[in-house]
Formats: sequence, structure tokens, C-alpha cells
Amino acid sequence: MQNKILFIALGFLISFSAMAQRDTTQSITITSSYKPVLRYASKINFSGTALQSDTEKNVAPYHIPAQNLFYAYRPISLKPLALQMDTNLYLGNRNYVKAGFGSYSTPFADVGFSLGDGKQYLLNLTGNYIGSKGKDIEHQDYAQMNLEAAGSYFKAGQEFYGSLSFSKNDYNLYGYDHNIYQYTKSDIAQKFQDVTIRAGVKNNTEGPFGIHYDPNIELSFFSNIDHVRERNLKINLPVQKFINEIFSAKLEVNADLSSYTTRGIIPNNYSYDNNAISISPSIQFTKSFLYLNAGVTPVFAKGKSTILPNIFGEIHVQDQAFIIQAGLVGNYIKNTYQYLSSVNPYILNANTPHNTIETEIYGGIKTSAGKHLVFNAKLGFVTYKDLALFINDTAFDNKGFIVSNEKSVNNLRIHGSITYLLQDKLSMNAALTLNGYTGLQSNARAWGTLPMEAKGNVSWWPIKKLMLKGDIYMFGLTKYLAKGNIPNDEQGGSDLSLGAVYKINKQFSAWLDANNVFNDKYQRWHGYPVYGFNVMAGILIRF
Repeated sequence: MQNKILFIALGFLISFSAMAQRDTTQSITITSSYKPVLRYASKINFSGTALQSDTEKNVAPYHIPAQNLFYAYRPISLKPLALQMDTNLYLGNRNYVKAGFGSYSTPFADVGFSLGDGKQYLLNLTGNYIGSKGKDIEHQDYAQMNLEAAGSYFKAGQEFYGSLSFSKNDYNLYGYDHNIYQYTKSDIAQKFQDVTIRAGVKNNTEGPFGIHYDPNIELSFFSNIDHVRERNLKINLPVQKFINEIFSAKLEVNADLSSYTTRGIIPNNYSYDNNAISISPSIQFTKSFLYLNAGVTPVFAKGKSTILPNIFGEIHVQDQAFIIQAGLVGNYIKNTYQYLSSVNPYILNANTPHNTIETEIYGGIKTSAGKHLVFNAKLGFVTYKDLALFINDTAFDNKGFIVSNEKSVNNLRIHGSITYLLQDKLSMNAALTLNGYTGLQSNARAWGTLPMEAKGNVSWWPIKKLMLKGDIYMFGLTKYLAKGNIPNDEQGGSDLSLGAVYKINKQFSAWLDANNVFNDKYQRWHGYPVYGFNVMAGILIRF
């Protein structure tokens, strides 16, 4: 009964509620003036005091390395550009003509022509001539002429090169007493002629097994007209093998064959052969700070053998532009007539076949001081065997020189040089050599040698088109043998030359040379004073 009453009441309430929702509607409106916003944050204002002005210039350190570089390796010998293959060879303005005229009736000419592209072949033709006539001394004349054709042919990493040259040097033996003797020009003429042929082949790229080769041959015909004939044949066979980056080996075989014959000699002519063969094996050691060459050179000549040392090296002090040099080296000098006449052009017939053996032990340094200065100094002790000395022919008229053989002599040699370079505007070089000859056995003095010799030159470009230059040469007193076998001193000399070259345009330049400015008529060889002050000028054409 109670359950029935509960269900009836529940159903009544539900129906009442549904009726209330269905019959009555209401709306509610909410109005408000509040809007939510973020609180304003105050901004921090930065302010600073003004800095004081700094009037001091701050120079940051900036070190420019020296322009002079030193390397541990030993450089190869320099050769004319025409004989070197260069794929970037500049071939413009290769032809030139330089001509001029000066004091002592001196004509001058120097010409050069070049053909070829520099990659497949190259041919250079050069020639020069100069001659003068003396005024103060009779027959004080000379003339020099040189002609040469040199070429190279490049193929498959090889260079075939060769040259043909002709030279003619005319002198007069004017060193006699002109108050006593009277000679015609033909009586005292000293006319040297030389024809030389050279040929060789070398590889410009590394050959099989890493071998570099350069076999070459040279044949020359030298003569003093109507007096002497001399033939010289030189064969050179060098081979070098690079084992690795540190070690390399080199073998060089040389044959130097000479034949000497006189003509018109009273009472009898004579002739002799002067042959020498040498073999020079050596090993090279190269590191970043060290270069060392160790070898020997056996020489076979005149039935005798001589072993010459070939040891030298350089140590590069780390972090310093400083090189220490030392060595023990030997040299075999063939005293051919051609060689002796190049030392003293007033030599008479070479009646001695003696060759000179030179051995030197030395030490030295090479360094750069600052950015532009290079200094080199060397101290050496040299021994000579069979050194050729020149003495006047005192038994006759004193006008020529004969060779006096010195069996053994020592020489304490001091050499120093200095170079200054300033970009491409200034170049200065100076060198000094001191010789102290002692221990002579066959002669009382070292006749004709120079105890002191100094050289210097400077080139300066004050403006781009103008070059000013200067050269100076000085030597100390020499010893000569006067008549009666009396030793005497010949005073030293100094020779200053000044010059200028002005480039008018790309093709034309004008040049001027003033020689022997001090007007010092010194005698390098006793009885033969040189010309005094003289001037020469001309033009240079490039095309």
C-alpha cells in the first residue's frame, strides 16, 4: 500500500515539472563595465656618460717577412733562358738592337733576335761588337766581336739543345818601351779566334726509374792567328737518381781532351796533348734544415791519378734566416792556352802543359739582417799544386807574359759580400776578397795575383722610366818581376763607372755610360795601362 502511494507521488512531481518547463519561459541579461587587462610595466631607461675622445693613434704590430729566402737544397746552375723549357715563357719584345758611340773612337753594337714559340722550339741569335783606339800610347787598340746561335727543341719531355758560337778578340802587345823599340802593328798583333759547337739532350720530366740525365758535348777550335792552334773536346755525362725525398745519387763522367800546336816559332815548333778524364760519384742528403753532398772525384791525366774531395753542406738554423756553410772541395784546372789567354790576354805562347790542382777547406755563414739585407762571409784555406803565374818576358823586350809554374803554394782566402734590395726600386751589391799567398817553393812572389779585390754595383729607379747605375772595381798592389829578376810592386787601381737609361716608350730607350770617372790609368798587368775617362751614349730599340 505504501509502495503504491510512493509511485503516485513521484509521477505527480515529474508531470508537474514537465508542465512548468513547457508553460513558463524567462531570460536573464547580465551587464558589467569590468574588462580584464594586464598591468602596465614601467620601462627601464638606460643612460651612459659620453666617452672621452682618444687622439692617440694605435699602431698594431704587423711584421713583414724578409724578402730574402734561404733553402736547404742546393740550387741548380743557371743557364740562358733560351735553353730552358717554360710553358709560360713571355715571348713579347724578344728582339732588340743596342747601338752607340763614344770616346777613343769607340763604336758599340749589341743585337738579339729570337724565334719560336718556346713550347716546341726556340732559337736565339745574338751578336755584339766593341772596339777602341788609344790616344796616349801607340797601338793601344783593341776590338771584340761575339756571334752566337743557340736553340732548343722540345719533344716528349726531352730537350734537344745546341749552339754555334764565334768570337774574335784583337789586342796588341803595346807594353814595351816605346823609346827603345819600334814595332809595326803586325809585329805585335795578338788576335784570338774561337769557334765552338755545343750539343746535348736532357729530360725535363722525370725519366724511367726517376733518373735525370743531361749528356752533352763541346768542340772548340781556338787559335792565335799565325802562332798557335788548339783543339778542345769536352764530353760530359751526368746522371742523377732521386731515391726518395731525402736521398739522391749523382754520377758525372767528364773527358777533356786538348791538342796544342805552335806555328812560326824559331828555332822549332812544338806540340803536346793535354788530356784529363774524371769520374765524380756523390750522394746528396736533403732535409728541411740540412743539405749535404758527399763524394770524391778521381782525375786521370798524364799517366797520373789524383783523388779530389767533393764534400760540402749547409745547415739552416731553425726559425732564423741563418745558414752555416762548410766544405772540403777540390778542383782540377786545365791550363789550356784558351783558358790562360782569358786570364791574361797579353800572354805569349803557352810552353807549359802543367795543370793546376786546387783544394779548399772552408767555412762560412749566410744570413739576412732585417727585411732587405743579405750578408755572406766565408773563410777558406786553399792549397795549389802547379799554379800558373804570369811574369813579364824580361829576357827580351818585356812586352809579353810567360807562364811561371809554381809547384806548391798556400792561400788564406777571406771573402765577404752584402746585398741590399728594396722592392724593384733599388739594388746594391758589394763584395770583398782578400788573398794571402804563403809557402811558395818555385817563385819568390805570387806574381800577378791580387791580394785584395773589391767590387760593387748599384741600380736605382727614381722614377719608373729612369734607371741610374754605378759600378766600382778596386784591387790592391800586385807583385811583378822587373828586368834583372828584381821584384817590384805595381800600385793598385780603382775604376768607377756611372750610367743612366731612360725609357722613352715601349720600343725606344736612351742610355749613357761614363767609364773610369777617376781617370785612373792603372795597370792590371805591368806595362799595360788602361784608358782614362771616357763616355759612351746610344739608343736601345726593342721590337
